[in-house]
Amino acid sequence: MRYRHYKGGIYEFVGEATLESDLSPMVVYRAANGTLWVRAKDVFHEMVEVDGKQVPRFAPVDE
Repeated sequence: MRYRHYKGGIYEFVGEATLESDLSPMVVYRAANGTLWVRAKDVFHEMVEVDGKQVPRFAPVDE
């Protein structure tokens, strides 16, 4: 599945992972250039404020 970051980038969901140090749930995702990123699952799915409106940090892209 692909997601659009609220700033415009498109990222591919790779999977979920667990942070070893404290067992926090994480999301692993890939940028268009192949770079892998990891973000806390709750942060990946949170809402952020843009121009006074709440929008998802990452929104699913219809394929």
